Amino acid sequence: MTERPAIAGVGVRPLRRIPDERGMIMHMLRADDPHFEKFGEIYFSMIYPGVVKGWHLHRRMTLNYAVVVGTVKLVLYDDRGDSATRGVLMELFVGEGHYALVTIPPGVWNGFKGVGAVPAIVANCATEPHDPAEIERLDPATPKIPYRWDLRHG
Repeated sequence: MTERPAIAGVGVRPLRRIPDERGMIMHMLRADDPHFEKFGEIYFSMIYPGVVKGWHLHRRMTLNYAVVVGTVKLVLYDDRGDSATRGVLMELFVGEGHYALVTIPPGVWNGFKGVGAVPAIVANCATEPHDPAEIERLDPATPKIPYRWDLRHG
């Protein structure tokens, strides 16, 4: 089942975990999934608790994130000029409590913050090999994106 995304083109799909006495299998993405686009590269990003990695967007690459260890707060911002959801922010907590595949289309700003007590590992099955010329970055505190990463109580 796919949750209804707040940003056009973003998909959030619950993923299967199959535990047994030996450990666990954690599904992520298959070539025969209807939402699979193409393979470019797979990489893993480790993030320490309380650390923010963001903001960045890809001009051509679609991202497919799954948090396989720990938990992150994943925040998306749609600044695409031709998007029906331009100006929309989307905040998700993804990881051990909500194991899901988050698909982010090109042109959507994204960043994540490690939450909890252990480092998180984010897997990305991207549609393109990494190319520094197609990525754009902003400081996490930029006023261009109406979001604050600090801890909120209540």
